[in-house]
This record gives sequence, structure tokens and C-alpha cells, in this order.
Amino acid sequence: GDLDGGHALLFSSGSGATTALLLALLEPGATVAVADGGYFGTYALMQNELTRWGLRVEAFDQTGEPPNADLVWLEPCAHPMMSFPDLVPAISQAQASGALVVVDNTVLSPVLLRPLEHGADFVLHSATKILAGHHDALLGAVVCARVEDHVRLREFRTASGIVAAPDPAWLMLRGIKTLSLRTDRQSATALELARRLTRHPAVQRVRYPGLDDPVAASYVDAFGPLLSFDVAGAREAASVEKSLSLIENATSLGGVASTLEARARWEPDRVPPGLLRLSVGLEDVEDLWAELAQALDALPSG
Repeated sequence: GDLDGGHALLFSSGSGATTALLLALLEPGATVAVADGGYFGTYALMQNELTRWGLRVEAFDQTGEPPNADLVWLEPCAHPMMSFPDLVPAISQAQASGALVVVDNTVLSPVLLRPLEHGADFVLHSATKILAGHHDALLGAVVCARVEDHVRLREFRTASGIVAAPDPAWLMLRGIKTLSLRTDRQSATALELARRLTRHPAVQRVRYPGLDDPVAASYVDAFGPLLSFDVAGAREAASVEKSLSLIENATSLGGVASTLEARARWEPDRVPPGLLRLSVGLEDVEDLWAELAQALDALPSG
């Protein structure tokens, strides 16, 4: 709570925190507008599970004006498409139409962005990732701007049992001690790798807000550890995955070890077939680039 400037609650996972937010605060028939191209697990939970309980889900382009809804879900550095909303007008417009606003700040963490200061009602973290930071803890967190919302969520957490266990909570406290150091190093390395990837002939597109996003630059000074880039297709993406050893082929992200994954395996209708998501860890930038370059150099030309 101190990191984000609000009233915090821990949950057993990021998905658990999301579930608690939606079920505790909304009624059947409510509409949630969720950022298109953001974290697949959030959209899948809402669309595949919670619609059965009467929730209406609408994906929207978060770089524009949010639609009318009961709750608007924003995600700066939304992954894997890496869009960044203009938070102040988006939050203001949503609240003016009567919506609650949740900002998923998993990728940036409170070190780089504090959404409550820009008017958000809630901040959500999959604390498994950047906050804990070592690929060994499963946790979620919600930070509330208002005490009454904190009380309601705490009541729901107690009744539902979506409670964080003590061991993961201890591991997160360990991780937070190095959060600022990790964030600085990972952001700097991610930016350098993004710049180099843009110059490689096998890479068709690089997505990282630190490259060319003036909206993102107006809110943050660094852009976190996550980026995505496209190679020609699914076969090429699989080849890159199989050519790596230092960079782990894994879904986990935000920790001290770099990971890479072809996202079309999980969300083929939402991403290009050649999209690779890279989470940058604490390894030396030259070692990471050498590994990426050899994998990309091995792809067939043309």
C-alpha cells in the first residue's frame, strides 16, 4: 500500500485478485471494458468464466476514449501488444460516465508508475511477476484509493478464501527489497535490446513504449522489462525459441531470469503468428544480445 499510495490487500494470485475485484464490486449484468491486446489471462478469465455469471465484457483500444461501462480496465505497457493509455483523460472520461477504473500496473510496478496519483480507483498487480521478482512466488495485490472499497474487498477475500499464503508473502517482501534496483537494470537492458532488435533484418516489428511512444514518455521515465517483436511467422518464432539457452523458453515474466515465448501458442486470434514476447532479466546485455542475434541470424533470409 505504501508503494502505491493506497490501501493494499494481498491475494493468492493475480487472477485471484482480478476475480475478487470483479465479483466483490460488480453486479450481474455489469459491463467491463478491458484493454484490447493486454494480458491474455485477464481477458480469458472475464470472457470464458465470468460471463457465465452475468458479466458483459467489451475489449477496446485503450489508446482512445473508453466506452461506457461499469468498470474500465486499463493496462499500461499492455502485453504482448505493448499499448500505453493516456491515463489522465482515459480515467477522467471513464469516471465521468460512472465507471470504476482499474489499472493493471504489473509491468511497470510502483517504482515507475503510481496510477492512483492519476485518479485510478484501483491498482492491480500480479505480484508473482515484478514485485516478487524471482519466479518462485504466486501472489496478487489490489491497492484501493478509498477505504470503503478496501473494507469491501477484505470482506470478500475472507469469505471466498482467496487469501495469500504466508510463504509467498514472505518471498514478495524479500523481492521488494531489490525492486528499484531490478527495475532500473531491467528497463535499461530492455530498451537497449529493443533498439538493437529494430535493426536486425529478421525482425519485422518491435513493440516497446520506450522506443517511440510520447504518451508513455509523459508518464514514466523508464518502461519496464517487457517487450515483444515479430519474426516472419510461427515456424520462425519456434526456431528462435529452440535456439536459446541463456534465455528460458517460459511463460513467467518480470523476474531476475530472462524468458521468451511465442504467444500465438496461447492466443492465436489476438497476436501475429510470429510474435515473441521477451521478459528481460538481470543478465548482461551483451550476453542477451549475443543469444538473440545468433537465433535471429539462423533464420532463413527473405
